[in-house]
Order: sequence, then C-alpha cells, then structure tokens
Amino acid sequence: MKFSSLLRSLTTLALVTLAVAEDPSDVIDVTPSNFGSITKEPLVLLEFFAPWCGHCKSLAPHYEEAATKLKEKGIKLAKVNCVDEADLCQENDIRGYPTLRIFRNGVSIDYNGPRQTEGIVSYMVKQSLAAVTDVTSDKHNEFTHADKIVAVLYTSTKTDLPAPEFSATADKHRDDWLFGHSDDQNVANIAGVTPPSLVLYRTFDEPRLVYPYPIASAKVADIEQWISDLSIPYLDQVGPDNYAVYAESGKPLAYLFLDPSEENKEEHLNLLRPIAKKFHEKVNFVWIDAIQFGDHAKALNLHEPKWPAFVIQELSTQLKYPYSQEESLEAAKIEEMVESYLTGTIKPELKSKPIPETQDGPVFELVSKQFDEIVLDDSRDVFVEFYATWCGHCKRLKPTWDSLGEHFAGFKDRITIAKMEATENDIPPSAGFSVSGFPTIKFKKAGTRDFIDYNGDRSLEHLITFVHENAKNSLDTPTSNDSTQQPLARGEKPHDEL
Repeated sequence: MKFSSLLRSLTTLALVTLAVAEDPSDVIDVTPSNFGSITKEPLVLLEFFAPWCGHCKSLAPHYEEAATKLKEKGIKLAKVNCVDEADLCQENDIRGYPTLRIFRNGVSIDYNGPRQTEGIVSYMVKQSLAAVTDVTSDKHNEFTHADKIVAVLYTSTKTDLPAPEFSATADKHRDDWLFGHSDDQNVANIAGVTPPSLVLYRTFDEPRLVYPYPIASAKVADIEQWISDLSIPYLDQVGPDNYAVYAESGKPLAYLFLDPSEENKEEHLNLLRPIAKKFHEKVNFVWIDAIQFGDHAKALNLHEPKWPAFVIQELSTQLKYPYSQEESLEAAKIEEMVESYLTGTIKPELKSKPIPETQDGPVFELVSKQFDEIVLDDSRDVFVEFYATWCGHCKRLKPTWDSLGEHFAGFKDRITIAKMEATENDIPPSAGFSVSGFPTIKFKKAGTRDFIDYNGDRSLEHLITFVHENAKNSLDTPTSNDSTQQPLARGEKPHDEL
C-alpha cells in the first residue's frame, strides 16, 4: 500500500511538473517571419536577449509575469533570442543584452522603465494611454504650467492638420515633454491664437513661443526639432542629470566653469547670458561647478584651477577651444571667440605629451604633436592602438600588442605599429575621427587618409593576419640592411640558415 501510494504521488508530481513545463508563455517569441507583423502592432514591448546573459536571466521571471498581467489589457510583450536570430538582432543594431524597445505601428523607441514586474506593468499601462491630453478652458492655465516643457496644439476640429503629426510626435516623445490639444475656440481665445496654431510653454527664458512656420504642413521631424531646440535653456547648469540632453543635441558645448560659492557668480552668468541667447541656435551654453568637476576642466584643456574659465568643446570631434586663462573674462572677447569658432578661424588647443626622446620599445609611442608626421606618412602602413592607462582591456592587450610590434620589427620602413594614450593626447582634426572607447584600434594603408576599424579577435595570430590582408606595402621580406631580426610568429619553429 505504501509503495502504491508513493507511486501515485510521484506520478502526480511528474504530471504537475510536465504541466508546468508545458504551460505556454505569454511572451511572444519573435523570429524574422513574424518580426514585421509583431512590431507593427499598436503597442509592443520587445526584448532582445541572449540565453547566457545574467541580466537577461534576472529579468526573465519579471518579464513573464508582466506579460501575463498585461495580456488582459491588450498590451503584448515579446522577445528575440539573439543567439538563434543573430542576423535579426544585427539588423536592429543590438549591441548589448538585454535591450528593450517599445514598438508602435512599426516605430520604435528605447524602453527606459523599471525591470521589476509591477514597474513594467505600470510603465506599459502609461504607455498605452493617450500621449496627448484634451485641454479644456478651465484647465488651460494649470496644464500649460504643469511641466518644464508643454506643447499645445490649437485646431478648429480634432482632425485638422497637423493633428495626426502632432499625435505621432507625442507618442514618440511622451517621456520627454508634455503634449496637449484643443479644438475649442474658447481655449484658443484664452491662449490668444488663431487655429491652427502650436504654442510651446516653458518655465525658463521666453515662457511662450509660437511655431513660426506654416503649421498645417508640419511633419513629425519638424515639430520634434522645433521643440527639441527650444527645450534647452539659453544658459543652464550642467551635471550628470542633464548632460545627455546636450550630448544628444549634436551642438558644440560652451562651458563657463564657476565656483558656485563666489559672491559674484550671478555677475559672471549675466555676462554670458546675452551671448548664449545670440548663438543659441548653433551652440549650447552651460555653466558648471568648477569645484565639483575640476577634473573635467582638465580634460577640456583648462590647465589650472583658475575660475571663472570658459571653453568650447566640439562634441562630435572632442576638440577643445579654451579661452586664455591668462586673460580676464570679457563679454566682447567671448563673443568674438564664439564668432571665430563658428567661422573656423581659430584652431583647437591640442593636448599632447612631450615627444619621447627615444623609441626603444617594440611599439612606437605616439603623441599628438607627432600624429600627422607618423600616422599620415604616405610611405608606411600604420596600425595604431588608442588606449587609456586605466583601461583593463588595454592592459590585457599590451603584451600582445608589444609582440605584434616585435613581429614586424624588420619592416619598420614599411609599417608602423603604434600606440597612443588617448586621454593624455588629443586626436587632431586631420585624423577625421574621434575616440570614445578603449582600446580603439585603427589601420591606415600607405598613401591613403582612410582609417579601417579593427574589431576582430585580439589574439596575435588574428592581428598579424589582419595586417597582411590590409597592408599596401609588401611584408614578405624584411629590410636587408635592418639588423633587427624578425621574431617568429606564434607556432613557427626556428630553422637553420642554408
């Protein structure tokens, strides 16, 4: 009896386990065959994941639970296995796991919400609500002061142009700005506009701005660009919370470094405000706490802790244009400097370590002052690693890179294996690129100005193969009068000369 009872219990447990294992998931599996149809749904949260990813594993149970809870609300959660569907993930520019994106009718935005069950549910429910608020006459004043940036469209009917484009803009930027719409003439009268009209309300600078172009023909790109340009104050404090806004704008960034405890802080800010307003369309102006972010001042080539200090940084190239710290700040001189920068008549100040007295190592130690001479030498192929001293990946690569230099030591008249500490040396404009991650490895063929990114395996064998495949100069026979013996490639056995 006991055996029979145990057998029944084990059988029941097995059936329950099987049922649980076979319980269908509410998360939709996405493949190339259904990607198009799924992402064209009204609202879908899509996770791109890798089975081996620890963060993906942590997210999985929350994602499953959220999918079940949101299913009854008509909101779908889906996932793509980037190991099985590598091409699909590459086509969508997936660079890390998990990557979550919200899709609406084929248009995607990054998911920036929580990653716990209730947080995901709450965030997605909000995403399902109307992105545009219906503004009434009794709530107009309250709504237009409800956030730092509020855009309100006034039309004669709900469908008048550009209402569809305005709604699409709101869907795309619901996490960035507040959007309202009214087709009530009374509300338009309160706003002092004639429909159709788009008004931007702000809590800074000019508090009310009317769209200055024909509004009926405005498209999403026009509306979002207009709001984006006006969402940044003429002059504001910059810090970790809002730096991304400036970085994403693509405009150069003009810094005023200040000691916030100084009594004449406002005097310095008032000196800069008219200049910031004048050049706002082309340059973003900020002030920054020089005491808290003194290291950033050094990175911008401000050489001593002397405040206030002014510098322009071209974010796309990382070039810096500091105002001389030997001179006092004057409005006329700053304005002239900004004008010169915009017309390209001033040169950036390049940070460079001193030129080494000797080059005894297997790899050429490159500094900014020698960049054009060495890297742009038409007679040689050049393979250069841009590194940072603190970078762990760079430290691991060093012995391999040294071995690469030793391997091609007999070909120094034809190829230069180099390295450059990119946090202590600026890359000059002649390079045509900037470096944001370490190590960055680039190859330039002799006689060209084009740089090839190396993103392959960092083993010595792969690096050697890459050089042979891309070098313009022959690397078959070392220079006859070079006394340096060419090191053996890994795996190559020494042999006697005949």
